[in-house]
Amino acid sequence: MDETRQPHPERDGMAATVHPLIRKLEQRDTLSQNEKAALENAVARTKEFKADEEMVREGEEPSFSTLLLEGWAARHKSLRDGRRQILAFHIPGDFIDLHSFPLKVQDHTVVALTPCKVALVPHEDLNRITENFPHLTRLLWISTLIDGAILREWLLSAGRRSATEHMAGLLCELLMRLKVIGLAQDNSFRLPVTQSELGDALGISTVHTNRVLQELRAKGLVTWKGDLVEINDWTGLCALADFDLMYLHLEHRPR
Repeated sequence: MDETRQPHPERDGMAATVHPLIRKLEQRDTLSQNEKAALENAVARTKEFKADEEMVREGEEPSFSTLLLEGWAARHKSLRDGRRQILAFHIPGDFIDLHSFPLKVQDHTVVALTPCKVALVPHEDLNRITENFPHLTRLLWISTLIDGAILREWLLSAGRRSATEHMAGLLCELLMRLKVIGLAQDNSFRLPVTQSELGDALGISTVHTNRVLQELRAKGLVTWKGDLVEINDWTGLCALADFDLMYLHLEHRPR
């Protein structure tokens, strides 16, 4: 039977913090008021991180999962000599380590790319959600499965697409994801990521990254001013990337 927790004094005022997550989940299905309340009541506290600060560390065994509320973060793995591969960009509404609830030990690191604000959700509260809210549990499960779908698309791009095609696909993906949470206007969005960080995501050097961006500009596909990206030719960018948004599973389909 569905039941909501009684609000905790320390959790008062947390309702607005989960709005990006709720908006993301409701892109795919409708949440009941009880399910929304369960998410709101599960937030124990918020925490802030500076840019370049590690939010999740490989080898840790956290007792909570972390929901990104503001800012950008990146999931990555590093070699012993310091070379790293960014495996995902995270935006508000993303649970950056929801899988730590069942898996316990972290096998990668998540770093703040910009100043970030997060909500900490104790695993005991996630356990309560799985016991009392099966529909909400399925939606949270789907969000982790979509993380895997995005990673598969990135692997395909890294293995079979050129760096220019890969970058084009990444920009298409980010635009669609940001639109879901209201952080993209028309075909433009803020991308507060350095060329070095983009290179770490594509597996190429900073110099190569710069050449790729220049090529996209020269083709008239994008305009890039500071951290503002404007896609001038959406059809052309999608064609270059062979972009198919199916892997983002944005359709509204009851689970």
